Amino acid sequence: MKREQIKISIRFFNDREVRATWDNEHAKWWFSVLDIVGVLNEESDYTKIRNYWKYLKAKLKKEDNQLVSATTQLKLTASDGKKYKTDMLDSSGIMELSKSFPNNKATKFLDWFLYSDTSIDGQSKKKAYTFFESNLINEFEVGTAKGLQQIHAYLFGGLYDFAGQIREKSISKGGYRFVYAQHLINTLQQIDTMPQTTLEEIILKYAEMNKAHPFMEGNGRSTRIWLDLILKKQLKKCVDWSKIKKDNYMNAMIISTLDSSVLMQLIKIALTSKINNREMFMKGIDYSYYYEE
Repeated sequence: MKREQIKISIRFFNDREVRATWDNEHAKWWFSVLDIVGVLNEESDYTKIRNYWKYLKAKLKKEDNQLVSATTQLKLTASDGKKYKTDMLDSSGIMELSKSFPNNKATKFLDWFLYSDTSIDGQSKKKAYTFFESNLINEFEVGTAKGLQQIHAYLFGGLYDFAGQIREKSISKGGYRFVYAQHLINTLQQIDTMPQTTLEEIILKYAEMNKAHPFMEGNGRSTRIWLDLILKKQLKKCVDWSKIKKDNYMNAMIISTLDSSVLMQLIKIALTSKINNREMFMKGIDYSYYYEE
């Protein structure tokens, strides 16, 4: 197997990360054993997870279980931003590994692991993955309502009949009413004219677009890509979304309807210069869709 990581995926089980990497040569995913062990043991302490896997490997070897020999080592990015070699198993290996844990823990995990996501979000996410390689990422307008429509149409084309179309109905969420439909076109024109030369200006513009919520569905997923494209063009930066916890982001977005400074500080800490890094983009997509779950 070629050791080059072609695709990186981060999946979430009970709000826990499960890292995976794509083996292009054999057309299959490899999953981080330590992430799975942590999930199945409901353990977050890395040392305890590693020690348990060490114990379990020795136990499996003693039982002549072939699971350990089925592992391979690949480099994955850890929480400190560095890459380390880690044990990986393919999907059949993960299913076999789960049998070594109590059924009440493994059963729920396997139900999640074996689920094939054919939902609109699942299909849209697959399209979002391909956006990085497409020429469109460099052709869409940046920082305009039209550019946002182009992104939305790309993500949801063929999935929603209103993909890329400005809504004509008024909507609300959690008691907050977004811009009334009859005022939406004028609001979007005003947002187009807003400056986007500094981080503060860009985040304010992003917050205003969130308040506008121009589509019936898919606003958050589309506008986060829209935001990253603005940051990339204007500041040569993008957001490392993995550094922003879901609850913190959602709370900051709620507050941003009145004050965007909290959101600005949250994003400022998570900025990175890895604007052309495929892994960073893919990780951003994983987190973006996770925020919407």
